Amino acid sequence: MKKGDVVKGTVTKLSFPNKGVAEVTGETPANVKVKGVLPGQEVSIRILKTKHGNPEGRLLEVLQKNPVEVDSDCPHFEVCGGCSYRTLPYEEQLRLKEQQVKELLSPVLEAGGASIDSIYEGINASPVIEGYRNKMEYSFGDEYLDGPLSLGLHKRGSMYDIVPVTDCRIVDEDYRKILSYSLNFFKERNIPYFHKTKHTGYLRHLLVRKSKKYGEILVALVTTKGTKLEEQGFGAVGPLLDDYVAGLRALPLEGTLTGIVHTLNDSVADTVLDEGSEVLYGRSYIREELLGLEFKISQFSFFQTNSLGAEVLYGKVREFLLGDDAKATPTDGTTPVEKPHVIYDLYSGTGTIAQLMAPVADKVVGVEIVEEAVEAAKENAALNGLSNCEFISGDVLKVLDDLTKKPDLIILDPPRDGIHPKALPKIISYGVDKMVYVSCKPTSLARDLEVFMACGYKPTRLCLVDMFPGTVHVETVVQLSKGDIDGHVSSVKKAVKSEASEIISGYRKGNKAPETTNVKIDFSLDNLDLSELKGKATYEQIKDYVREQTGFRVSSLYISQVKRKCGLEVGESYNKPKSEDVRQPQCTPEKEEAIMQALRHYGMI
Repeated sequence: MKKGDVVKGTVTKLSFPNKGVAEVTGETPANVKVKGVLPGQEVSIRILKTKHGNPEGRLLEVLQKNPVEVDSDCPHFEVCGGCSYRTLPYEEQLRLKEQQVKELLSPVLEAGGASIDSIYEGINASPVIEGYRNKMEYSFGDEYLDGPLSLGLHKRGSMYDIVPVTDCRIVDEDYRKILSYSLNFFKERNIPYFHKTKHTGYLRHLLVRKSKKYGEILVALVTTKGTKLEEQGFGAVGPLLDDYVAGLRALPLEGTLTGIVHTLNDSVADTVLDEGSEVLYGRSYIREELLGLEFKISQFSFFQTNSLGAEVLYGKVREFLLGDDAKATPTDGTTPVEKPHVIYDLYSGTGTIAQLMAPVADKVVGVEIVEEAVEAAKENAALNGLSNCEFISGDVLKVLDDLTKKPDLIILDPPRDGIHPKALPKIISYGVDKMVYVSCKPTSLARDLEVFMACGYKPTRLCLVDMFPGTVHVETVVQLSKGDIDGHVSSVKKAVKSEASEIISGYRKGNKAPETTNVKIDFSLDNLDLSELKGKATYEQIKDYVREQTGFRVSSLYISQVKRKCGLEVGESYNKPKSEDVRQPQCTPEKEEAIMQALRHYGMI
């Protein structure tokens, strides 16, 4: 079986996130890795490569569906890459997500002497499965090369083609009306979109947010600076935006349009950056309510995209952290008999979880790297009359060194790639009785759990919360209870240092942790040497991600060139010719965009 061969097979397995294995029979039987499939489907696959005898391919066609599949009610399902599970009944979606996470975490738990069956408490369904999103970020572009203006989501497997998702089912009708109006408005006036490779054009993104409880709507139009538009002979920006705002305000929406914002972004990166914003109408935020608390949400605020699902998720977090005390809600005027003195909410975002914990603690400290999110958290805490919340802007890795008040409990809600390896020993060294880890990517959770368990913490409760019906994603909540990490047994320090260092460095490379036994130690930061782990993603991780997502092979040189463009630090040895008269190859636009996608995935831009 070689590159370019087209084979047929039956999908026998699906691992997170949506990585399938198709069994191919015949003269050259093999198990082929392929993405974008469902168990039981008969599929046609083109082989992309064979690595160590294991072929990998790209899906060409679904020849026969799984018998449990149903017809999709979304006309964009075949071309949009958003809802891979759309053709599965919702109960089957939940079963599949549950199965994938359990298969992923079971070996990790068993290696640490635990059993997933003894701690697993099931999967919690989303309260709504249609129109559940409270935020959409649309891109301007063209639906095909040199085609007319389009506005929507990226086509499955493409970094350039934009699908106008005017009938998307995971948002309500107001989103669809705003999308259709915006597309038609700018298409009729021939306003060009920002071209990623030529760096010309005006229109970049359209962000829409709508609160579930209040029905308030915020629209943010992201463009390049108006001078570029005027230079290309399209007239002044002011009258254009005035007409756009007037049309938006005239739309017959079920919700209330409370704000329209114009944001400038001249960056080459294909992401929404704020290089200056102006409120064209109303205000720059919407209000949302969760579990009795109110939150102001701006266009850049991190806030769970499923508001009703978030109430289920945060309710579970509170229950796992506080036990019976969690039954007292922030609005019923009751508090537990004994409050925990200090709770740390690490990776706190806009402080949603922190504020939900505030009524049952003396003090809650939230740490978040995004400065705007921290300011929003402070404002929201004041709005809710919570005086015992402190929010600190900075990297968890660095901020923990400056905190003097020891926590009693810790909440961890890190980004997709999990906790920074150097931050793990600092968190563990507090020796708190209980932590709750919220993960949106179970592969990252699995790696971090190996370290926690090796250092004496035991997973004691675990559940899933489906925040994203129709998609491959799911939230995992784990309660970690303190095991035998206290004491002063100095004779085992050296062994623990060696073992834990091996685990933390190895898990970054995808290795499985060695079998471990819980021991009593006097734990300190000196126990772990993590100096070799630098950055949020290695060059090899970026290369692997690009290859998995696009099939491209990119060099370290190309990666360094793109990192420099984005203002990221690059080692001195990278991007330097061997001699001054040697001309270096330059990264192609297609590979540049693929690398940018990887940098965004790893949170580097």
